Amino acid sequence: MKILVINCGSSSLKYQLFDMAGETVLAKGLCERIGVDGVIIHQIPGRDKQTIEYELDNHETAFKKVMELLTGAEHGALGSVGEIDAVGHRVAHGGTIPCSVRIDEQVTRAIADLIPLAPLHNTAALTGIEACRKVLGDAIPMVAVFDTSFHQTMPDRVSTYAIPRALREKYGIRKYGFHGTSHRYVAQIAAAQMGRELESLRIVTCHLGNGSSVTAVKNGKSLDTTMGFTPLDGVVMGTRCGSIDPAIVPFLMEKEGLDTAQIDNLLNKQSGLEALSGVGSDMREIIAAANNGDKNANIAVEELCYQVKKYIGAYMAAMGGLDAIVFTAGIGENGWYIREGILEGMEELGIGIDTQVNRQFSGEPLDISAGDARVRAFVIPTNEELVIARDTKAHVF
Repeated sequence: MKILVINCGSSSLKYQLFDMAGETVLAKGLCERIGVDGVIIHQIPGRDKQTIEYELDNHETAFKKVMELLTGAEHGALGSVGEIDAVGHRVAHGGTIPCSVRIDEQVTRAIADLIPLAPLHNTAALTGIEACRKVLGDAIPMVAVFDTSFHQTMPDRVSTYAIPRALREKYGIRKYGFHGTSHRYVAQIAAAQMGRELESLRIVTCHLGNGSSVTAVKNGKSLDTTMGFTPLDGVVMGTRCGSIDPAIVPFLMEKEGLDTAQIDNLLNKQSGLEALSGVGSDMREIIAAANNGDKNANIAVEELCYQVKKYIGAYMAAMGGLDAIVFTAGIGENGWYIREGILEGMEELGIGIDTQVNRQFSGEPLDISAGDARVRAFVIPTNEELVIARDTKAHVF
């Protein structure tokens, strides 16, 4: 059984082709600069990456080219398009939809209705779904896997904002949470690493990348998470401000004469670690600058570490204890310096790491806990594409 996973951005299209018999990757790649010029990075495992410049006018053109690569004699992994049994699509915002679903017209309308809550992400997802439909037709089933679904188990006391109920209900304003497929996956792997049932554990999962969120996973379910109505809330991120006093928004709009689009752009694309450091949004560059004595870069590093530390403590209290902490995603997996900064000084809470082991991550799940730590700490590579492929398989076959 072969399943193709698609993850569309506004000008990009990521893909992975899985053979679900052994959950192995047959091919993967990324189409970039769609609508500008076009570059495709395509790889068959065990072979060199292929970088191909190709005029990609839109997502349909990009998807057609992907199918040519996947079925081609030189770089292909399929004999024909007919070998694809199903397609799984990552969709950022599913509202209150509690699980992955097979895509039909009703689901497509629901994704479209949520565009105001995630304009870039859901618009891109719909573009990818339509591109697949045009190229593959209706014979191959498709499944939508939502970032928000894992967090639908949050209780009302967590997901409800203290604004007038009429407005909450009219506009669907509540905490939704994101990165759900990542949090779900790494929590499952952590439980397996511990030889325990996920349903018996209290875990804090830290998905730290250009976009970051921290989640309290209690008994296998999301109890709370840092992102809220949108992915702007929570810890400081690459270019997103994270949680700030909401009064800052109308204050800046008035003082700077900003409209809603401009303030949204400022908070989402001109803030965060980039604004704090003055260096950029890449944590590697920020850490290098901090190590060279750049005060602002050091503040950015310390602020991220402090905020994640604070949420770990809060979620530990909310869950009545803690069994494990997991770090994942770009910074979480590769930033040993950040992991040490976050967990430093938490020994009284039973949290400690082996700093030597912490610096030896090589791409496989790694237990970085100190020998006497009550709380286990792990670095676990996320694999959202595999989660999407598994959900696709479960909802089609």
